[in-house]
Amino acid sequence: MTTTTTTSPTLHNEHAHLVHPKYRPDIDGLRAVAVLSVLGYHAFPQWIKGGFIGVDIFFVISGFLITTIILGSFEGDGFSYREFYARRVKRIFPALALVLAATLAFGWYALLPNEWVQLGKHVASGAGFVSNFAFWSEAGYFDNAAETKPLLHLWSLAIEEQFYIFWPVLLGLAWKRKWRVLWVVGIVAAASFLLNVTTIHSHRTAAFYSPLSRFWELMIGGMLAYMRLHRPLPKPGWGRHAQSIAGLALIVLGLCLIRGGKAFPGFWAILPALGAFFCIAAGPTGVLNRYVLASKPMVWVGLISYPLYLWHWPLLAYARILEGKLPSDGIRALMLVASFVLAWLTYRFVERYTRKTENPTVTSGLVAAMVGFVVLGLLATSGYYVGRHSDPYFNKTAAAAKDWGYPDGLSPIKVDGEVLQQIGHGKRRVLFFGDSHIEQYGPRAVELSKTAPDTLDSLSFVTWGACPPIPNVVDEQNNLCAERRDGGMRLAVSDKFDAVVFGGCWNCYFSETDKPTADNAAADRYYYQDGKNKRRFMGGGGADFALNTLETVLTALSKHKQVYLLLDNPVGEGFGPEEFVKGGRLGNMTVGRMSPTAPWVSEQKALHERMRQIAIRSGAIVIDPIPTLCEKDWCTRADADATPIYKDAGHLRAEYVRKFATWIDAAMTTPKQPAAAAPPR
Repeated sequence: MTTTTTTSPTLHNEHAHLVHPKYRPDIDGLRAVAVLSVLGYHAFPQWIKGGFIGVDIFFVISGFLITTIILGSFEGDGFSYREFYARRVKRIFPALALVLAATLAFGWYALLPNEWVQLGKHVASGAGFVSNFAFWSEAGYFDNAAETKPLLHLWSLAIEEQFYIFWPVLLGLAWKRKWRVLWVVGIVAAASFLLNVTTIHSHRTAAFYSPLSRFWELMIGGMLAYMRLHRPLPKPGWGRHAQSIAGLALIVLGLCLIRGGKAFPGFWAILPALGAFFCIAAGPTGVLNRYVLASKPMVWVGLISYPLYLWHWPLLAYARILEGKLPSDGIRALMLVASFVLAWLTYRFVERYTRKTENPTVTSGLVAAMVGFVVLGLLATSGYYVGRHSDPYFNKTAAAAKDWGYPDGLSPIKVDGEVLQQIGHGKRRVLFFGDSHIEQYGPRAVELSKTAPDTLDSLSFVTWGACPPIPNVVDEQNNLCAERRDGGMRLAVSDKFDAVVFGGCWNCYFSETDKPTADNAAADRYYYQDGKNKRRFMGGGGADFALNTLETVLTALSKHKQVYLLLDNPVGEGFGPEEFVKGGRLGNMTVGRMSPTAPWVSEQKALHERMRQIAIRSGAIVIDPIPTLCEKDWCTRADADATPIYKDAGHLRAEYVRKFATWIDAAMTTPKQPAAAAPPR
């Protein structure tokens, strides 16, 4: 996160000097609280579940410091945009350039082609300070896991940089036209906060990444800066102590109460934002500011907080990529130690020099370096600059891994408070209800809208990843599943739809759940809540309760409308193209050509028959992909030239679904009736 150890007083004046306020060690200590919270959350999220609010603390600090510099300069000798941005460059670019160079170099050596292309995009967007928009555009259930994006953390830096561009200009305009600055700050804060709370449920990703819904946190710091410039600090005493205690208490409360599954930022972000506000407002003599935040260890961490923030995430992300899973606690702890070492070295030998130097060529060189990273990133993204692992077949498997088409071509609509993806204008209204194994058929609906639009029904998708469409099922790792599932169930039983298609990764939830030691991490997340009884799927009998409930729902619903049960495609070992990548990333790595078929395991075959019988008993219409995909005990995983038909171990790729998933057509189309013959004369 970017920070400023000191803060600054007029409109542009080439001879003006930015005015910085007196250094406050307690603000460096508050930075330490912020960065340690983020590091703890990223390395050990099970221990510090709300640690991501450290970013919000950084926003408030930056708003306070930067607004103090700008307003103080306006009210003093004058404000120089050139000096302001030169100082931002010398403060932000050196450490960032080091981290981008190291991340790109290691990525070239270790990443697979699709990962390398994505890293190139992230390097370019990071160097161009638009990472928040890049990650916003990528967000989704099948976006690469956040833990494997080495530059994901630059989204917050991008928002701060966008603030540095926007805020001096707006304040300069307000100063020139003699507007009331506090009103300007308040209006921007109110508009941003209103956008945040009104979009957090309907457009959660936008609310998280958009600068427009985040600026209010920086504005809170800006309001405090204005107050401190025009109103003296309260005299030392209980008032300051109370603010200091309240500030840290609100931050601790946020760390304890806020979770990733909650609607964040939303109203929840008030806790860390106000906490930071009160900590800064308390001044350096507030009791906890003086004895905790201004302590030598906290100040030391605060001084290196910016490079520490930059270094820690690429190290954790690359550790996960190399391990292929969540690294052990020891490895993650080692990455944090390495982060501290690299951060101190960066601060001691790079940052201290660039901050103090008045040599203009340093600033120009740093800008040129950042432009160079944009160019390098774009070359990597476009394929002109390839990584070390460049076997052409890597690209074929990589293309399959990225081939996910949902919700492309569909339009979001809101029905009874639920956001659906819709396509088609036929008379029959069909609801597709389930998880990503329903979503994977979106491309087929889009294809039918082009090739047979007259037969396409009005299709609506209500889905949530890894969330089975069965009442009373609880997923410990998916806080929003129950809310989304219950909303979908209300639509399914309503009169707004004539037909409902139930689908899901049944094999993920119910295959081998009678074996507590089975290598089935997905099933171990789920349990059936039967009153006060918590029946786990894996080894606890909860799967039987869930399937009985599914049958009850299908039976009741079949009496009133058409109901389909979509059976699952084969999943697991042997179907995902990534499983044919052999060797270590740090050594020689190869990718094997996929043979056409893989075995259909007996447990999945038995579950498939059980699901078929559930459909028959309940009166639901069976949709079965197996006759197309499988012959006896062997199922297709690649075509004749070894092109994978799966994107991963569980999902069919969009290209295949678009062309060949005709088994779903019966639920998507109503054959056009021939025109009635004219009556005889």
